[in-house]
Amino acid sequence: MMGDVEEVMEEETEQQEESETTKEKKQAPKTFLPKDIQPGEELTPDMSAYEMLHTVAGTQAQQGKKNSLIIMKASNLNPPKPEEEEENDDEQEEEEEGSKEVLKTAEIYHAGAVNRVRICPHVTDSRTFVASWSEKGKVHIWDIAPQLTALETGPESKDVQKTKPFYSFGGHVEEGYAMDWSKTRQGYLLTGDCTRHIHLWTPRQSDWLVSQQTFSAHSSSVEDIQWSPNEEHVFSSCSTDKSIKVWDDRAAHHKACMITVPNAHSADVNVLNWNRTEPFLVSGGDDGVIKIWDLRKLDTHAALFKHHTGPITSVEWHPTDSSVFGASGEDNQVSLWDLGVESAEPLVIEDTEVPPQLLFIHQGQEEIKELHWHPHISGLLVTTSLDSFNIFKTISV
Repeated sequence: MMGDVEEVMEEETEQQEESETTKEKKQAPKTFLPKDIQPGEELTPDMSAYEMLHTVAGTQAQQGKKNSLIIMKASNLNPPKPEEEEENDDEQEEEEEGSKEVLKTAEIYHAGAVNRVRICPHVTDSRTFVASWSEKGKVHIWDIAPQLTALETGPESKDVQKTKPFYSFGGHVEEGYAMDWSKTRQGYLLTGDCTRHIHLWTPRQSDWLVSQQTFSAHSSSVEDIQWSPNEEHVFSSCSTDKSIKVWDDRAAHHKACMITVPNAHSADVNVLNWNRTEPFLVSGGDDGVIKIWDLRKLDTHAALFKHHTGPITSVEWHPTDSSVFGASGEDNQVSLWDLGVESAEPLVIEDTEVPPQLLFIHQGQEEIKELHWHPHISGLLVTTSLDSFNIFKTISV
């Protein structure tokens, strides 16, 4: 009889496992592929796919005099609650004030629209420098340490502060977008403009010496610049001339371009980003294509991904996971990718082939401009767009 009991127990266990598997399949969220939102339709996120999701409204000034730099402090960013908890209004009313999300801001008046802004990775006890590209053709350096201190210790102010830049440079012929601080040399900065010229900024005791000779091997607008995270004199750039270039600033300016990848994309190359630990670059262009480049062999790309249906606006490697990167496009999508997925066979979802390396798709913003990974909170992303800022963390990374 013992054998019969064991058989019955095994059958019950198998039935229970089958029941749990069936339940999991029924509860599994349906994969959603981006599509055009029709009038009257509303895009709502599947909150079970996010460990963290917060949205903050942003504005784009129509008048140049109403532009500003916004320094933000977000705190108490908690995971979203399960739906059953959200439906209980009584519990929501009893929620402690200290557990609610808090966003504090400080604004600094900025002359003209901000084309791009970058914070210096080397922060001292007394200075926190930020560089901004203005549509008026000037590059400004700001010390935002007072604003950061105010956000930590003082009450929030809604007034826009009229603070003078710590330093300004008006030597570019036209406005630009390309800008990057060195991670290996404190205070070194590169700026590139729409007339193909790149200036090197060398820090001095109380200001910067900006090179009058420029790196000018591109034939048209420099769209993005990236210092190497490991080689202190090496940087890369991309341009509307469809090329990617690698430079060494120790060489004479007219000889500093060491490597050129012509026709890296079939259209303008908008953005690129340097992997922190591996010899890889990721680039994105107006052709909607994302490409991975192995710096040891730049005669052809190492990988190519065609998912976005509009120009790529931002790309960035994960700060600690060298196989993961994020991208955004003018198709109002943020996509997360993992090169560690080795399968070559595409997934087929709703009769659409999807690259197996595609981890996650985030939507809900209009005209996404940039994305950045948080350097210390693993998997946390910040995205900026025409209509909002998003701060989120998915279950995929």
